[in-house]
Amino acid sequence: MRIQKKDMLDFSFDERSGTITLSTPAEFSFAETLKYLSRSTEECLHQVEENKIYKLFEIERETVLIEISENSTSSIQIRFADITPHSPSIYKGTVNLVLEWFDFNRDLAPFYNMANDDPLLSRLTSDYFGLRIVGIQDLFEALCWAVIGQQINLKFAYTLKKRFVETFGKHVEWNGKTYWLFPQPRQMIGVVVNDLKNLQFTGKKAEYLLGIAKLIESGTLSKQALLATGDFKAAEQQLLAIRGIGPWTAHYVLMRCLRDPSAFPIGDAGLQNALRQQLNRAQKPSEQEIRQLFSSWRDWEAYAVFYLWRSLES
Repeated sequence: MRIQKKDMLDFSFDERSGTITLSTPAEFSFAETLKYLSRSTEECLHQVEENKIYKLFEIERETVLIEISENSTSSIQIRFADITPHSPSIYKGTVNLVLEWFDFNRDLAPFYNMANDDPLLSRLTSDYFGLRIVGIQDLFEALCWAVIGQQINLKFAYTLKKRFVETFGKHVEWNGKTYWLFPQPRQMIGVVVNDLKNLQFTGKKAEYLLGIAKLIESGTLSKQALLATGDFKAAEQQLLAIRGIGPWTAHYVLMRCLRDPSAFPIGDAGLQNALRQQLNRAQKPSEQEIRQLFSSWRDWEAYAVFYLWRSLES
């Protein structure tokens, strides 16, 4: 599948209040987004309070903390919580980050039209209408999170991520709370395997994360270069060539970071459990059964997986 980009949705900003109003796609649910972002109390890279999302970003070397709330059924409001940016490019950069984070440039009408004719998928899209894949913009963060999550439960994965972020990341204090940025590869210079083992990482995972940091810091690996291939299959092969990156990890990164709608982490345990429940089975379906089922959802596998994951949280 070729990589395509779409035009930005409309937005405006009020210079007096320093707020941005961003229009949202018809197929978007702020409530479902809040539900997804609230799934772990150990999450350290954003906070949800009183139906508002708080997240720290770095834009043009400036650290900004934003507050996102629902403005109406067709727009959200973005407020700069800790500063009022002076540069118009900060406003536009913030909009671009939110667009990518919530996958707003994706036209979901074809996905919903396809789902309407499918007994299983139609139930999910009806129950969770407006759910969009919440992304991970930074390649290093996406790869680290995928590696951290390999072969452990989600709760412990969040615990390890929190330890990693709070040990190596940057933060700001605002209104008595701490907001964190995921560490950048340059911040891992001088870190050794035992430093991560002290946080309860396995030796192998520590080696993988430090190896990925070196590849990105040296310029050998970058999100821009992967997207520049113009082909998700080519990007997948480059990811698979990295030590510690197997098919599940590569497809997870394709799904959450590179935004491949056909990414398909077929070996995911959560996916298998969700299908077992949806199909009312005592046992998980085989890989062959999963492939056969997903053959009807071609080019939208990532969204089908995301909706199946969502069904586990109901």
